[in-house]
Amino acid sequence: MKLTEAIERGLTVWTASVATAIEAVADRLLRRPQVLVRHDRTESVVLTIQAQPKAKAKVKPMPAPARVNPAAGAAQAGLSPDWLRTLRGAALEIHLAAESVLVRPLDFPKQAEPFLDGMIRTQIGRLTPWNLDQVLYGCSAPRAVGDRIALTLAATPRALVQPLLALADQVGAARLVITADVGSADGGQIQIFKTSLRSSLAGGRDLGRVLKLGWLSVAATTAVLLIATTLIGGYLDGELEDAQAQVTRLRAALRPAMGATAADGLLAKRKQTSPASVIVLDTLSKILPDGTYVVEMHVENDRLQISGLTQDAPALIRLIEQSPQFSRATFYAPTTRTAGEAGERFHIEARINAYFGDRA
Repeated sequence: MKLTEAIERGLTVWTASVATAIEAVADRLLRRPQVLVRHDRTESVVLTIQAQPKAKAKVKPMPAPARVNPAAGAAQAGLSPDWLRTLRGAALEIHLAAESVLVRPLDFPKQAEPFLDGMIRTQIGRLTPWNLDQVLYGCSAPRAVGDRIALTLAATPRALVQPLLALADQVGAARLVITADVGSADGGQIQIFKTSLRSSLAGGRDLGRVLKLGWLSVAATTAVLLIATTLIGGYLDGELEDAQAQVTRLRAALRPAMGATAADGLLAKRKQTSPASVIVLDTLSKILPDGTYVVEMHVENDRLQISGLTQDAPALIRLIEQSPQFSRATFYAPTTRTAGEAGERFHIEARINAYFGDRA
């Protein structure tokens, strides 16, 4: 189930990226109008045209700014016909007022920069009063401060902007971007949400979903062809396996001594090339520094996974790589720091080299 979800998530992200690129080209060619929506009050927003197609601008002037209440049952009824025509297929940029946004300054070790997104997602319930499915959030670009990085988290409840999303859908907007005003320290604006509502290239539907359904159809057709090929060739494969088994039995009966020697050699080779868990543990105890505690260790074939607490998680990668017994050391999960713990919680995976000799 997890593999299926991962494949579906990856396909969704990929098709969304392709759809975004196609929509960007379409925006330049179609020159969609851009509308600024300022959420300066809880009960109303102000709509202002930032830019409109040059062809339309020559025909008639831009509509005057309009104020509507998105929480009303039919908010679009308060807009003039000119505004309704302008909003259909437009790109909306919604600016949330500072009082509607929760701002949190964050500070992390510089080594944690590749894992910032995952770390923030797992701690969003502690950083904000809302759960992950109840909040929209975004972060500023990280700033280096010595050996640490600083950034700003901007979050707002999803229920606050839900009327704005409904209004954008009702008026037929094509794209929607929501930004939060956080002051001048991080450039003034942080993007917390972006989506494509519909596409003129896909008949008013979500272009990413259309691409995803197309690729799933191709995958389903390919799977049917593979199953048919497997069923047709199943009988021949079974006959081939029976013939190979008979040849193996005949060789074993004709040359028992050679077979025994080969089996002994195979066992000896496996003993020499398969590292024992006690040797792995002994080697780790020699290379890991004081103050590092291994909580879990898993050894499977030539793969080692360890997790625990340490003061400097990236330094462990270097120490493990320097040992001739291990190679390809990397983090397989984000390094986190939890309140009440003395260090960073790490998760490291490495390949166990076959030879464990006197080089340790």
